[in-house]
Formats: sequence, structure tokens, C-alpha cells
Amino acid sequence: MERKLFRSREDRMLGGVCGGLGDFLGLDATWIRLAFFLLIFGGGVGFWAYVVLWILIPEQGATNSGDFGERLRVVGDDFVKAVNRPHPKSGIIVGAGLIILGAVWLLESLGISWLGWFDFDLLWPILLIVAGIVLLYRWKR
Repeated sequence: MERKLFRSREDRMLGGVCGGLGDFLGLDATWIRLAFFLLIFGGGVGFWAYVVLWILIPEQGATNSGDFGERLRVVGDDFVKAVNRPHPKSGIIVGAGLIILGAVWLLESLGISWLGWFDFDLLWPILLIVAGIVLLYRWKR
């Protein structure tokens, strides 16, 4: 059976991208949301990647419309709905992301000699590589 990537209608906080990726990859969408949140602070990559995927990935059950203007209108409607009715887990995702970022920045700014190897700019590529390996491993199973 061929699996297709769709934005989730049921498991969504904003546009259903993370819920759809979670279904497609067999992962809990909370982990994908946390990864996007952390990538926002990695040069803004997470924000732009989410927006692009939101526009490109069709919604679950929707007909494949090639009309770019229609997709942008749907993104705008989804955004308004998400702002008016926030997801109950949004506080958990934001809170966990802020704790992780705070811990990383605290470790970096302490200037402890045995932490001299720790480099914030080095952390992002390592996290991306580890996340990619985990996703590929889970997808293969």
C-alpha cells in the first residue's frame, strides 16, 4: 500500500503539517512540533520550512488543486482558525522548547572550561543529523 503525505485534519495545531508528517513517518506529532519549534531558533529554518510545507502538502481528503492562490487562501483560513482556537498541547510544546533553548544558552554562557567543546552553532547540525537518522530508521520499519 502506497502511503501519501497529507496535512492532518484531526491532529493539528496550526496547519496540520506536523500531524500529517507524524502519520506519514509513524512518529508522535509532538516530537515533530518540538523539532519545528527548535528549528525556528536555528536561523528561522523551522518557520519557513513549516510555511512551505503548509502550502505544498495537500490537506487530508482534499482534491489535488494546483491553484496556488487557492492554497494560500486555505493557509490563511487555517491560520485564523488556529489563532482563535489554540491547540491544548501548544503550551507544552512551547514550554519544552523554551526549557531546552534556555538550557543550551545557559550552558554556553557559563564559560565552564570543561564545556569548551560545546558550541551552539555546532549543536544545530548535530540535532538535524540525529533527527534525520531517527526519521529514516522509523520510516524503514
